[in-house]
Amino acid sequence: MIFETIKKRRAVFPAQYNQKPISKENILQVLEAANWAPTHKRTEPWRFKVLQGKSLVKLGEFLAEKFKETTDKFSDFQYDKLKENPTKAACIIAICMQRDPKESVPEWEEIAATAMAVQNMWLLCTEMNIGAYWSSPGLIKHMHEFFDFAPGETCLGFFYMGYYEEELPEGFRKSSIENKTIWL
Repeated sequence: MIFETIKKRRAVFPAQYNQKPISKENILQVLEAANWAPTHKRTEPWRFKVLQGKSLVKLGEFLAEKFKETTDKFSDFQYDKLKENPTKAACIIAICMQRDPKESVPEWEEIAATAMAVQNMWLLCTEMNIGAYWSSPGLIKHMHEFFDFAPGETCLGFFYMGYYEEELPEGFRKSSIENKTIWL
């Protein structure tokens, strides 16, 4: 039942992943789930760039060096984490958004549609027992230096994916939906 999958979805971080590869078939299935997200005026703004193997090493090196180059609060710990985290994932999907050139809908709607595409991916990963995590580091603003983007395309984050073995904690919410709802 979809409601149970929604409640079971968790952020599973790179440190929790084992090194089991994810098949191209499974990655394509996750991307196909994204493609069925709602989209106003059918702009379908989501775009994805799949990184595996050596491209994960290159991403880590880029992020670490860009951090070193741009921060005034350098730490070896953060540098090493940025460099190593991508290599812990079986796959990283760069979450990109292609702005409608006609601007037929507000930009926030295209960002929201892309986020819904990611939620579809995350829910399918949950069903497939693939851990996932959406990371949006401040260095995202520099990704045009790493990827070739089309005009109007931007990176909104990284969708880390990897198999894991540990039991995930039960989810909770700070307050019930009744405390967040007004009936008129």
